[in-house]
Amino acid sequence: MVKHYALPMWAMILVILWVTTTAAEKTRPDPNDPHRMARWLVASSYWAVISTTSIHLKGAPWGNVADVSDGDPINSTGVPYFYLTSLDPTPQDLAANPNCSVTFSEDALGTCAEFDAEDPRCAKLTLYGQMEAIQPGNIGFDFAKNALFTKHPQMKGWPDDHKFNVYKLNIEDIFLVDYFGGPKKLNVTEYFQKV
Repeated sequence: MVKHYALPMWAMILVILWVTTTAAEKTRPDPNDPHRMARWLVASSYWAVISTTSIHLKGAPWGNVADVSDGDPINSTGVPYFYLTSLDPTPQDLAANPNCSVTFSEDALGTCAEFDAEDPRCAKLTLYGQMEAIQPGNIGFDFAKNALFTKHPQMKGWPDDHKFNVYKLNIEDIFLVDYFGGPKKLNVTEYFQKV
């Protein structure tokens, strides 16, 4: 005998929205709209590299891969959120100096076709700013945690004794390469106006 299980209607709608939004994220914007390209790359990415000034390497640069989300499937904000453990060097570096950069590569999305990751037609984006820990109860904490756990469901099961915390990058500078002609320095206000 085969058992049939019914999902609640809200769960089915959420799954449909997630699938259609994820499919839409794969539509690459035109390089003539660099702010939209930058927003698309952040919204579509599942991970990025956070670069800090290392305390364990006595001030040398340090890059570390971290899962990222900028919102739930319906509300992409452009703000990168992270869920980091205090056992990792990156949050330790950020506690000493919150200035950092976060780098995204379109190659990770599988949308670069035959282009190599360094080819300018394969977009790469670096956001610079100050990383801020968002404490439980503070404005934005629930949204950020939900955004991370929606995109990365495995995070829900990560051990409490590893002291994970939610972080967000307060963007001050944007550097994009997405086509021939050199890098594009983008306006932060215009970046946040794009959807």
